[in-house]
Amino acid sequence: MNAKPAIRNKTWAELKVGDTASIERSCSVQDLFLFAHASGNVNPLMLPSADSSAGKSQPVAPSMWVGSLVSAVLGNVLPGAGTLYRAQDLRFLRRVHVGDKVKVTVVCREKREEPIAVFDTRIEDEYGRLVCDGTAEVDAPTATQLTEARDLPALIVDSVDHFAPLIALAAKLPPLKTAVVCPEDHNSLGGAVLSAQNRLIEPILVGDPGRIQTAAKELGADISAFALVSVSDPHAAAARAVALVLEGKAGAMMKGAIHSDALLAEVVKKDGGLRTHTRISHVFAMDVPTLDEILFISDAAINIAPDLMTKVDIVQNAVDLAHACGFDEPRVGVLSAVETINPNIPSTLDAAVLSKMAERGQIRGAVVDGPLAMDNAIDVEAARTKGIASLVAGRANVLIVPNLEAGNMLAKELTFVARAEASGLVLGAKAPVMLTSRADNDRARLASCALAQLYEYWRREGRAFGEQASVAKAAE
Repeated sequence: MNAKPAIRNKTWAELKVGDTASIERSCSVQDLFLFAHASGNVNPLMLPSADSSAGKSQPVAPSMWVGSLVSAVLGNVLPGAGTLYRAQDLRFLRRVHVGDKVKVTVVCREKREEPIAVFDTRIEDEYGRLVCDGTAEVDAPTATQLTEARDLPALIVDSVDHFAPLIALAAKLPPLKTAVVCPEDHNSLGGAVLSAQNRLIEPILVGDPGRIQTAAKELGADISAFALVSVSDPHAAAARAVALVLEGKAGAMMKGAIHSDALLAEVVKKDGGLRTHTRISHVFAMDVPTLDEILFISDAAINIAPDLMTKVDIVQNAVDLAHACGFDEPRVGVLSAVETINPNIPSTLDAAVLSKMAERGQIRGAVVDGPLAMDNAIDVEAARTKGIASLVAGRANVLIVPNLEAGNMLAKELTFVARAEASGLVLGAKAPVMLTSRADNDRARLASCALAQLYEYWRREGRAFGEQASVAKAAE
C-alpha cells in the first residue's frame, strides 16, 4: 500500500520575506450548497435554482467563500500546519461563478515579533485578472510538523434533480390515458391529480365513487373533469382497468389504494390479462444524490427467485427502459455477493452467462458484465482496487439483482439511508403499469408517470423521444 505524501510546514524561524505559495481551485455547485449550510447565507443570487434554464447565468459564489480560499494556502502550505489567524482584510474586484477556476497566492511580506508574520494575498481568475487581494496577519507555527495529505470524507449533497428533465420532456407528449385503480386515499388520488396537472396523464378513475369523492374532498381537489368508472370491489376494479387497456381506452395503468398482488394478478392472467411473450418485471429508476445519472434496479418487486431465462427478460426490460430515458448504450452490472464465479453461489453463474449472452446478441442494446459485487459495480476505485477491467465495472447505470429480496432491500436502503428518490414501472405487459408504493411521495408518482410516457413512446416509435439523448449525455 502506498503511503500518502507528507506535507512539511515552515516555522516562523524558517520563514523568509518573499516566500510564496499558490493553489488552484474551481468553484462547483456543491461548494455553494456547502457554504450556504455552513454560513446560513441563502441569498438566491448565490444558489442554483431548481428551474433555472440553460440560458440563465450561473450563480455567483459568495465573496467570503472566495476569501476563505486564502486560509487553504496559509493552513496547508505556507506557513502550513499550526498556523492561526490574527487578522485578514480583503478587497473584492470581480465575481466568481460556478465553473470558474481561480489561483490563490500568498507572499510573505513581513516578519514581526515571533510568531507573527504578515502575508500579501492575491486571487486571480484563469485569465490572470485580479479577483481579490488583501493582507493576512497570522501566528506562524514555531514547531516543525509533518502532516499526511488527507482526503476529507465524502458528503452527500442532493443538488441535482435527475427526474426533472424527464418529467419536463414527458410533459411535451400528449397526456397518456391511464386507468388509476382504486384511487381511494389522498396519496393515490393526489398523485393522479398532480400528474394530470402536469399534463403527464389523463386519469380514468376506476374504483368506489364514494371513497374517491371523500379522498377528493380531503385533498380539496376538483376531479369533475376526470372519467370515473364505478367498481366497488378492488379485484373487480383491477380487472376493469385491464379491460380498458385491452379495449384501447387506456394506454397505461396506475396502482392506487390496492395491494400490488391484487393488481398484478389481473395483469398476468393467461386469459384476459396483459401478458406478452416477454416475462413481466419491475424496474426502479432511482435518483441517488451521490450519482451523476439515474440508476435503474431490477427486479425488486415481482419475480421472487428468477431463473436464468427469466433474468434475460428482466435485463432486456431494464435496458429498454433505459433506452426510453435516453441512454444510448446502458451499462448493466449483474450483481452477486462476489465478483468471481463460484459454483456454490448460483447467481455468479447466471451473471456470467448473461454477460456472454449479451456478447452474442441475445440481450440487445447494452454492455452487460457480471458477476459484480455492489461496490465494484458502482465505484471506480473499488473496481480498480480489485483489478477488474471492464466497460461496466465502477460505472454501471443498470443493476440486476439476484432475487427480489436483494433488490427490495437495495432500493429501500438507497431511499431511506442515502436519501434517493425512487420511481418505478412494470414492463413486459401490453401497457406500462405504474406500481407506486403507499410510502411514495408525489415526486415519485410524477416521475413514474414520466417513465410510462417515455417508455410508451419508445415502444411505439422505436426510439427515444426528442431531447432525451442529450439529457442522458449531459448527466454523464
